[in-house]
Amino acid sequence: MGLDLAFVWAILIALAVLAYVMLDGFDLGVGILFPAFPHQPHRETMMNSIAPFWDGNETWLVLGGAGLFAVFPLAYSLLMTAFYAPLTLMLSALIFRGVAFEFRYKSAAHKPLWDKAFVAGSFTAAFAQGIMLGAFIQGVAVDGRAYAGGWFDWLTPFSIFTGLAVPLGYALLGAAWIYMKTEGSLQARAGHLMLPLLAAVMIACGVVSLWTPASQPDIAARWFSWPNILLLSPVPAGLLMVAVGIFVSLRMKNDVLPFVLVLFLFVLSYAGFGISLYPNIVPPTVDIWTAAGPDQSLGFLLAGAVVLLPMVIGYTIYAYWVFRGKVKEDDGYHA
Repeated sequence: MGLDLAFVWAILIALAVLAYVMLDGFDLGVGILFPAFPHQPHRETMMNSIAPFWDGNETWLVLGGAGLFAVFPLAYSLLMTAFYAPLTLMLSALIFRGVAFEFRYKSAAHKPLWDKAFVAGSFTAAFAQGIMLGAFIQGVAVDGRAYAGGWFDWLTPFSIFTGLAVPLGYALLGAAWIYMKTEGSLQARAGHLMLPLLAAVMIACGVVSLWTPASQPDIAARWFSWPNILLLSPVPAGLLMVAVGIFVSLRMKNDVLPFVLVLFLFVLSYAGFGISLYPNIVPPTVDIWTAAGPDQSLGFLLAGAVVLLPMVIGYTIYAYWVFRGKVKEDDGYHA
């Protein structure tokens, strides 16, 4: 029995997307939180904390998108057509955000304007990702091998809710990053913000966890049939335990643990998302094997990935190692 290349590539792309969500999530969260930190020295420190990482974090988005195009061309065609509008909005916001990041250092007179642009780009990118997440969970209309839905099928009450939930999650992750990387009044402010954000995120997770099976019988059967309800119970139980752990670690004034636990919160949420939809790569009808390209292409691309992925992982780890530790107010970034 040979290696299931479609399954291997589905795992790799899923991990690339998860890496993007966790890594770019915290720097998008920092941008979303800017209005809660009006003190300009605090904003400078926040920007300096993500300056070495933010553009490298987006490597994983490119990897996920390129992998989808090369390995699962049918899924790429269907999803890009179905989500053309929110995807264009997300990419435009990321570009706008990157421009604002650089230009705020170049023009002191217009820094407040670029700060607003940075906030707008960060929130809009996160909101568009949440919209696509909700629309993806609800499913894509497919006829044969072509998209059969309308231009605005992605816009539903559920997708709007997830569109607002994702920025909340990123804001929590950004607050945990600030708490880990800074000190003094800035760190204290981030810690105070984490508790209401954690409560809001847990409520949002609960609503999505109930809304999804209530509207989709197949997902309800997967989660609530016996013995699945017992086998899958560690996921929601783990979410609650991690939330308690975040609260306790903040009370203990541990700098690093809250960020690690928020990352784990994302991992568990992502696991629940995967359990609900597997093996479909375009819910509810197109699975990973139907969408995959020929095995010869998948094998050739996997050989390249075996070489390149360790390099990407290596330089990512190295960058975070070099810029480890606290960011002080007098540390600076010069574009």
